[in-house]
Amino acid sequence: MRTDTTDSRPTVLVWGALAVVYVVWGSTYLGIGVAIESIPPMLSGALRFITAAALLAGFLLVRSGPSAFKMSRRQFFGAAVVGVLLLTTGNGLLAVAEQYISTGLAALLVASVPLWLVVFRFAVRDRPKPLTLAGVLVGLGGVAALSLTGADGGSGVGIVVVLLGSVSWAVGSFLSSRIQMPANALATSAVEMVVGGAGLLVLGTGVGERLDVSAVTTRSWVALAYLILVGSLIGFTAFSWLLGNAPISLVSTYAYVNPAVAVALGALLLDEPITTQVVVGGLVILAGVALVISTERKRPKRVLEDVDGGGDVGLGVGGGQEPQPARHHVDPTVEQRGV
Repeated sequence: MRTDTTDSRPTVLVWGALAVVYVVWGSTYLGIGVAIESIPPMLSGALRFITAAALLAGFLLVRSGPSAFKMSRRQFFGAAVVGVLLLTTGNGLLAVAEQYISTGLAALLVASVPLWLVVFRFAVRDRPKPLTLAGVLVGLGGVAALSLTGADGGSGVGIVVVLLGSVSWAVGSFLSSRIQMPANALATSAVEMVVGGAGLLVLGTGVGERLDVSAVTTRSWVALAYLILVGSLIGFTAFSWLLGNAPISLVSTYAYVNPAVAVALGALLLDEPITTQVVVGGLVILAGVALVISTERKRPKRVLEDVDGGGDVGLGVGGGQEPQPARHHVDPTVEQRGV
């Protein structure tokens, strides 16, 4: 059966971007852990996001000119609010938590984000498909299995902090589809990162963090550079694009795969043992991912139509077109936002 090129191209792009988010964001937990070895956590985030925003804005200005940043005050404020929720309190609290818990355990706890998103969907009377909900539950079951092997990797304080950060990230994702955002996806990412980074700078200095450049190790500088160039510029931008071109239930599967990547990197780079529980938990997570993906791909035409202008109220972050009535309903069971 012949495949239409207009259908195949978006599919290839979606899977490519999803693969980037799976691998890149799975590695950032390790990157954050190494960076904060000699750089205060919130200031490391501030350096990361402000630098990434400057690079991204420079690229966008060269490519598209000042018109790319044309936005109303309301759109700028929307991106700023999302940037604070995602990066200042969301990612910032994750970095703080990694002072007390292992990077693998942090990744596992962040996997609670899809659960919060489903809770928020119920709150606005948007009922996910039963199989989507089942996939979420299966995935969380795998996370729980993995947690049994890593629960001794941190303190209660770190666990509470990272869960608060996860809730903040989920709130930012949820709100991003319900408030006006700038028209250009990359410009939106730049605004979110510069505002989120500025928030971390203010918060970090406010709680007494100070950067002693002479005390920063080469290892931490390399980790910070990786987080800026790969984690923020490539990973965050790919995630932002995905939120406008794929169902949120599919995009949110990164929270299941990232822990598996984090565990694998821990084994390869930190000599952490991979036990039977890790293997079983990883397989269960992949089963949950497969269930969600197979459920959400049953109506590809509706999804692709939404990419071009169809639409449902979306959950997500990053760039996106200004909310339009037609773009805010793909399917009562699928939430996404246009990019």
